[in-house]
Amino acid sequence: MANVIVIGAQWGDEGKGKITDLLSRSADVVVRPQGGVNAGHTLVVQGQTFKLHLIPSGILYPDTECIIGSGTVIDPSVLLREIEQLKALNISVDNLFISQIAHVTMPYHRLMDKASEERRGKHKIGTTGRGIGPTYADKSERTGIRVIDLMNADDLREKLTWTITYKNVILEKLYNVPPLDPEEVIAEYLDYAEQLRPHVIDSSLKIYEATQKKKNILFEGAQGTLLDLDHGTYPYVTSSNPVAGGACVGSGIGPTVIDRVIGVAKAYTTRVGEGPFPTELHEEIGAILCDRGAEFGTTTGRQRRCGWFDAVIGRYAVRINGLDCLAVTKLDVLDTLSEIKVCVAYELDGKICHHLPNSANQFARCKPIYRTLPGWQQDTGDCRNLEDLPRQAKDYLKFLAELMEVPIAIISLGASRDQTIIVEDPIHGPKRALLDENGTPREILSYELLDS
Repeated sequence: MANVIVIGAQWGDEGKGKITDLLSRSADVVVRPQGGVNAGHTLVVQGQTFKLHLIPSGILYPDTECIIGSGTVIDPSVLLREIEQLKALNISVDNLFISQIAHVTMPYHRLMDKASEERRGKHKIGTTGRGIGPTYADKSERTGIRVIDLMNADDLREKLTWTITYKNVILEKLYNVPPLDPEEVIAEYLDYAEQLRPHVIDSSLKIYEATQKKKNILFEGAQGTLLDLDHGTYPYVTSSNPVAGGACVGSGIGPTVIDRVIGVAKAYTTRVGEGPFPTELHEEIGAILCDRGAEFGTTTGRQRRCGWFDAVIGRYAVRINGLDCLAVTKLDVLDTLSEIKVCVAYELDGKICHHLPNSANQFARCKPIYRTLPGWQQDTGDCRNLEDLPRQAKDYLKFLAELMEVPIAIISLGASRDQTIIVEDPIHGPKRALLDENGTPREILSYELLDS
């Protein structure tokens, strides 16, 4: 039995969808612990593309139970649209379950999100405008609407009548936005409630029962470590906790249930929205990475900013999440480059910095210190075994693993399921190595494979 968390080790968009889809084959249960429709996974299966925002990737496996956990925020209109799209493709959603206590995104959340971002002007943080931040804010203020509230018409009417009246004052007076009609919103969400009712459960109890039956559970993270509300590059972050610890809170389980944490990182780095990005490339190479990597957001379609691999944020992700191993994605995007750079440290105000600064102002002043490696200039898209890779590609992976001090378990070389190399069993492989008495990792790589 193994319970595994998959999280993003960068700023999100690392290719977690493909990795979770791959690992879902051996999972009995897949849980989405946090985030909302501001996240998205793109899956390519037998040439068919699936774009999911709320429903866990395991839904493509008919015998896998998929749970949207209590730490998520749910926009019912988007969720129901996803359900209908899957049904149209003859994919069953009978095994989809929704937490009773997940919070619900309302129309006023979307309106306030967009209006607030416009008001910020040059200080905007790059939100998706989908109402995620305001939904989590109401959750913290204890004025939120939860899925369980939708299930009782009288409770919903009482809560929404007061809440919408209150929100209308803010919309009109602060943002100059027309008010919402409480009756229209109530009717709309009561209709959503009836459509979702068959899927609504006590998700924490269901997950606990799965652990008691020794089932394999995969916790599917959204966004990435550097977008974490507490430990990310604040204030340019999301409104939830995409780190490994957040998966426990957002699922309603204790940390002792977790057996392994897998981080997903691109072979380079991307970022969407505002905020400092030390390794960002503005010239031709950045455009090449964007074009070859199809770097456009699943949720918003926004073009992602591209840059070299940043080992400083990588090591930070290892530390914050306690990563046991890495899945490196989009290695094939680098195939055409004659040389490849890796940021090994920062220069900050004339000093060498090996750790991520907590200050946004300091982070904005960080200049990358690069190590340059030779490219391989060969097509790797058809490689299916480690020995098929060019020597320079294997050297590049080995260098990343040494810098990050965790083994690389999976290498992705394209969007399709079969474009994958398994270096070691990511679920049942060895735990992350401890340091010896000299502070040196005892074993950080599957050297017998990477040295081949």
